[in-house]
Amino acid sequence: MKQLLAALLALTMLLSLAACAKTTNTTDTAPSDTAQSAKSDSAEPTTLTYGSADYTRINPAMDEHGEINLLLFDGLTAHDGENNVVPGLAETWELDEATNTYTFHLRENLTWHDGEPVTADDVKFTIEAIMDPENGSENAPNFEDVEEITVTDDHTVSFRLSAPNVAFLDYMTMAVLPEHLLAGEDWQESDFFRAPVGTGPYKLERWDVGQAIILTKNENYYKGAPKIDRIVFKIVPDDNAQALQLESGELDLALLDPKNAAQFTGKDGFTCYDMKTSDYRGILFNFWNDYWTENRDLIPAICYAIDRQAIVDAVLLGQGMPAYGPLQRNVYNNENVEHYDYNPEKAKQLLEDAGCVMGANGYYERGGAEIAFTISVMSGEQDRIDIAQAAAQQLREVGIHCTVDIPAVMDWGGQMACLIGWGSPFDADDHTYKVFGTDKGANYSGYSNAEVDEALTHARESSDPAVRKQYYDEFQVALANDPAYAFICYIDANYVATSRLHGIDAETVMGHHGVGIFWNVETWTLD
Repeated sequence: MKQLLAALLALTMLLSLAACAKTTNTTDTAPSDTAQSAKSDSAEPTTLTYGSADYTRINPAMDEHGEINLLLFDGLTAHDGENNVVPGLAETWELDEATNTYTFHLRENLTWHDGEPVTADDVKFTIEAIMDPENGSENAPNFEDVEEITVTDDHTVSFRLSAPNVAFLDYMTMAVLPEHLLAGEDWQESDFFRAPVGTGPYKLERWDVGQAIILTKNENYYKGAPKIDRIVFKIVPDDNAQALQLESGELDLALLDPKNAAQFTGKDGFTCYDMKTSDYRGILFNFWNDYWTENRDLIPAICYAIDRQAIVDAVLLGQGMPAYGPLQRNVYNNENVEHYDYNPEKAKQLLEDAGCVMGANGYYERGGAEIAFTISVMSGEQDRIDIAQAAAQQLREVGIHCTVDIPAVMDWGGQMACLIGWGSPFDADDHTYKVFGTDKGANYSGYSNAEVDEALTHARESSDPAVRKQYYDEFQVALANDPAYAFICYIDANYVATSRLHGIDAETVMGHHGVGIFWNVETWTLD
């Protein structure tokens, strides 16, 4: 089986060698004039060139992910290298437990990149914009329990919550945005998000669309001016092209797929960082689709039919681990749940127990209808494509007619299933409450389970780790008994850097899409 899978995947990779790894856009491997110019100046000032996916906007309030956000913006709180909450723009805070009110005290003399002062009004303005349903923010569920925001003075802002939420400090890592530049603007379409002004260690110097985003250090950063003068986010969406440009010296740092990262192992002049992440992949079942109304009982069979270790070995080259739930890299992981370890015979037995019979074409049928579904994967995400194709092959081998579709744009409402990814590197509430809770903002599957809802709600309301552990255990048991996804694997983040770059914290657990490597960028140096 594993040999067959490896051969299949090898063929797939050859056929898709030119496919993009992170976006649908492609780029020539030759350096752009912009990026080359930035690179030629690398001696004076010092310039770090990072191989980046493309950006259409930089909008941390509306969009959940984006590595560049950490360089341009700050929140009231931040995360350290161990993913603990530490002070950010807020120097101190306190909680009034009687009223569920958090009060934050901003640092003195904070300024935006344009020199204007940062005030508590900016904080209120940002969070209210995220909470406004008209703006359609992906981050809105994180603040759904905020009942009142009060500005006491320029440096003091309070949040009164409807109920206890110990994850709130984590969510206040949310980037604060400037009211004086965004008041009255469209939070989805404003030109501000193509010329952002923040408080972070770097500020925007120039954005050459489709080519490079050039940042220069913020001399007034509250932690002190960064040691590297400029960072160029060079737009190189294709992993193969990034590997070539690392080899040629056109890039200094890139996040590669395991296949390309392996080329640099032990190579002089390069350092490989095979970093752990909380980033998992799984098959999301779209419960708004009538197919799962009729066949939801077959999902456990699907879960048993997937050889997760074979996928980790063949697709990820061993850079990851099999997945059975959403919190395996979190302190609240519950190992004592059904793992759905690979068991094709059990998968077949469950199908037959559910009234399925093998058809003449080698696929099960029930009530005259073939057991068949399609996994959608967005184009450009080669690791997801390879994982989905491997899983589909394994499902076909047990008699489930599974195929893979690769649309340019995901139809979240119309697809049958998709290859999803999330991660919870910080508080366990993150990417569980809003992902699996009924009608929450990131619940793209339409999943609903009363036991899950109750456990997640209780877990965020207690500050006692033992109590939280109890409820997160209950959540994971309920989810395993009634799967929202067929969890497949956790992915390591394979960063490769020039050996001239120093300061990367290799022990930090990365988040979704490997985000987080820049958490201490102001301390990095480049020889």
